[in-house]
Amino acid sequence: MQSSIVSEAKAIENELIAHRRHLHQNPELGFDLPETTAYVMQQLREYGYEPKAVGKAGISAVVGPDGGKTFLIRGDMDALPMKEETGLPFSSINGKMHACGHDFHTSALLGAAKLLKAHESELKGQVKLMFQPAEEIMDGANDMIAAGILENPHVDAAMAIHVLHDSLGKAGYTRGTGCGSSDVFTIKVKGIGGHGAAPHRNVDPINVACHIQLALQTINSREINPNELIVLTICSMHAGTAANIMPAEAVLQGTIRTMNMDVKAFARQRLIDICEGVCKTFRAECEIDFIGEGIPPMYNDDQLLMDTIRYIDDLLGKGTAQPIERMTGSEDFSALSVKVPSVLYWFGTGSTEEGYNYGVHDCRVTFNEEAIHKMAAVYTECAMAGRTSVVIIFHEEEKR
Repeated sequence: MQSSIVSEAKAIENELIAHRRHLHQNPELGFDLPETTAYVMQQLREYGYEPKAVGKAGISAVVGPDGGKTFLIRGDMDALPMKEETGLPFSSINGKMHACGHDFHTSALLGAAKLLKAHESELKGQVKLMFQPAEEIMDGANDMIAAGILENPHVDAAMAIHVLHDSLGKAGYTRGTGCGSSDVFTIKVKGIGGHGAAPHRNVDPINVACHIQLALQTINSREINPNELIVLTICSMHAGTAANIMPAEAVLQGTIRTMNMDVKAFARQRLIDICEGVCKTFRAECEIDFIGEGIPPMYNDDQLLMDTIRYIDDLLGKGTAQPIERMTGSEDFSALSVKVPSVLYWFGTGSTEEGYNYGVHDCRVTFNEEAIHKMAAVYTECAMAGRTSVVIIFHEEEKR
């Protein structure tokens, strides 16, 4: 039975690779995904679905009979603002890049959509497909939740797969908290600009920004219990346009990541306190902006994890699902994990030993396309739960 799903996925591999290459060559960012969403909508209609827009740029579609439980599977669609340097014949040329594998995620979910539609008569519950925007800015999942993705029909459990720079076909997982929360922030330091030869007449925002950068590092080194994991990183600092003009403003951008919601709240507040204090010390002002409330750490439901490990190993071979270390990186699928039982897998798309030398978010990263049909098969098998659709969320009903 399980090998049949893999064979069916393998039979549509060329189609899925074509999806991937089209998406890869036409990457879009955040919520601004007009070509991507139009493409996904069209493919879903061709597969027999009636897709619906959800939130700012999300898409949902449902397969299976009414009245049962509902299992959600998610694929994100957005790319990164970086110039591609892979040299692939289907490289992006618009200054954006699918360097995090979301073209794989979308294509694999389209593959699962086609396979699930072919087996719709065997489903005893519903499967909801969630095509999500804006994962890279950590806001797409929250937007779709606010727009009702978890209702009509009500979602009882959820699953997502993300690519990983690791051996082809490996399905990595972590028990409990699997990856970090994320709070994305922008700090605008407002000084007084003027001539670079007369700094005493100005308020130098670059100097203030540098002090803020240094002071923020004491949050994790001096204010958080060393047993707690926290990463606060400034990844962007911009100011000025010329060597002899002191600017009036400097802008810093970064993230806070942790595995603990109390630490998350504490670090957010201390960032505000430190920025305001440093700016006051140097006669500057600041504006601090967070993208919403951020996202929580990703929590993998233990029962759902144990059952999907079994399904994946039955499907692709014993030992395919393997434990990996938890990640400080974030995945906004975590927003679903605090709403419904959820599980996130990290799927190997090629290791350094296999000739894939770069990881995600690198402008040179490439992925082994053989992973796409396997990811589609995993989505399908787990959604169908051994081809009876009595997935984890139905176990309690079986016991009654």
